[in-house]
Amino acid sequence: MAHDHSGGKAIIAALAANVGIAVTKAVAWLLTGSSSMLAESVHSLADSGNQAILLLGGRRAKRQADEQHQFGYGRSRYLAAFIVSIVLFTLGGLFALYEAWEKFSHPHAIDSWLWVPVAVLVVSIGLESFSLRTALHEAHAARGRRSLLGYIRDSRSPEVPLVLLEDIGALVGLVLALGGVSMTLLTGDGRWDAIGSASIGLLLVVIALFLALEMSSLLLGESAAPEHRDAILAAIPGGALDSVVYLRTIHTGPETLLVAAKVAVPTEATGMEIAESIDAAEARVREALPGLSATIFLEPDIRRA
Repeated sequence: MAHDHSGGKAIIAALAANVGIAVTKAVAWLLTGSSSMLAESVHSLADSGNQAILLLGGRRAKRQADEQHQFGYGRSRYLAAFIVSIVLFTLGGLFALYEAWEKFSHPHAIDSWLWVPVAVLVVSIGLESFSLRTALHEAHAARGRRSLLGYIRDSRSPEVPLVLLEDIGALVGLVLALGGVSMTLLTGDGRWDAIGSASIGLLLVVIALFLALEMSSLLLGESAAPEHRDAILAAIPGGALDSVVYLRTIHTGPETLLVAAKVAVPTEATGMEIAESIDAAEARVREALPGLSATIFLEPDIRRA
């Protein structure tokens, strides 16, 4: 199975799209006073900042291991993704809900530049579709036969699943904003615009909470994927290593794995035979984990009843 990637192309495509969209929506809000346009502008601004955070996290994760961080800085990518979920919740979701409450309490119709918000939203849908297409293309090679939701839940690499959720949320949010703006233009009732903003806020809060749960699990340390665990269990036995008594794994980063196992050896095996068998087993494990860098600790023991 192809291993996960850091999603650089997907992040850069999303960043480029969101910067342009945020500026365009902000201009549309200034011209029309539309609550949905302001909520969408802040949403795109938050997304732009999120992609910058992911790029910085990816860069920090490449630092070499040192005495203080002996297993490297790979979890910097998980920390960056967790920060993204917080930004999306506060700057995106809560602001949109606040703006919706404000405009619902003091509604006003869109009475100038009527065509601007509709045109901006239609163009934004096209740009977000391009960003989503890039993320889907990067996810296709990594997810194998898994469903898209299964890939998002199971992936040990946070960037592509996160950008996928952001892009899907952005597209749905644009459709909601288009609905709110269109109904306001048709009815002259500004409360429809506030409802569009509230829908966007609720959507972002749900996505942010889902991301926070997923990223906190990765930060705490998730074990190897089932297919990698099976590959490790199959690779260890050989020579003086009869079988695996127990196995423990933890991801120290998206592409780095710590493997610790207790293995049974026969009572008559010599120290040299055990040492050579452990060296050979470590080589087999690394060969069985293409795309992953594994730190391996194997402890020999006598299997007891």
